[in-house]
Amino acid sequence: MTTPLDRDRPGYGLAGRTAIVTGAARGIGRAVAVALAAEGTRVHAVDVRQPESAGDLIESHAADVTDADQVQAVIDSIDGPIDLLVNVAGVLHLGDVVDLTDADWAHTFAVNTTGVFHVSRAVARRMKPRNAGAIVTVSSNAAGVPRAGMAAYAASKAASTMFTKCLGLELAPHGIRCNVVAPGSTDTPMQRELWTGDDASAVLAGNPAAFRVGIPLGRIARPEDIADAVLFLASDRARHITMHDLYVDGGATLRA
Repeated sequence: MTTPLDRDRPGYGLAGRTAIVTGAARGIGRAVAVALAAEGTRVHAVDVRQPESAGDLIESHAADVTDADQVQAVIDSIDGPIDLLVNVAGVLHLGDVVDLTDADWAHTFAVNTTGVFHVSRAVARRMKPRNAGAIVTVSSNAAGVPRAGMAAYAASKAASTMFTKCLGLELAPHGIRCNVVAPGSTDTPMQRELWTGDDASAVLAGNPAAFRVGIPLGRIARPEDIADAVLFLASDRARHITMHDLYVDGGATLRA
């Protein structure tokens, strides 16, 4: 029997839950960790760099998601139920396909795809016996729209997107929801490495030569914009949503 949601309750109703957030040292991952902690969620922040702990609710773990043993060690160190997982860890290697090295390709998939597999598998094993939980993978709008010079990144994100949907299908009978948030250009250190100047004007305008439109809403996303989408999908307010791919890109892909 389902129970009605408390629509008058402030926030997303995530207080008292336990979450794991990967890629939590900076950018979107850090914004998600901070937003969850602000909701009263106990956050285990994971990154290959030691994330900064904050207050009593964010506990940091230095671990490489490409290493299954390191991932399992983090999961094993967490007492009690794991309610939420947010996969954010990612890397970007730019270059035309003819110029990409084997190492660049392998590293991209090791973090962006295999890392999602390692963490999701370990967490799902903890969630299934409880028949409860939510998993959100932060992918990219590049997973659905071709990007020149970003073949490895786009392909790895497309793979992690489909992996998450397949996982959602397998876990649905156990009451576990799996969704994807696909950001567009977001003001993070990774994004700023792509800029030729000190602002996002070129991103907003687009690049016809690269077959890339601008951002119709006329603004670049902040990490907090992506975190809001993640928290919604992680919360009971999205209790009937699973295997969904939510684009948060200001219309940049024209939802192609």
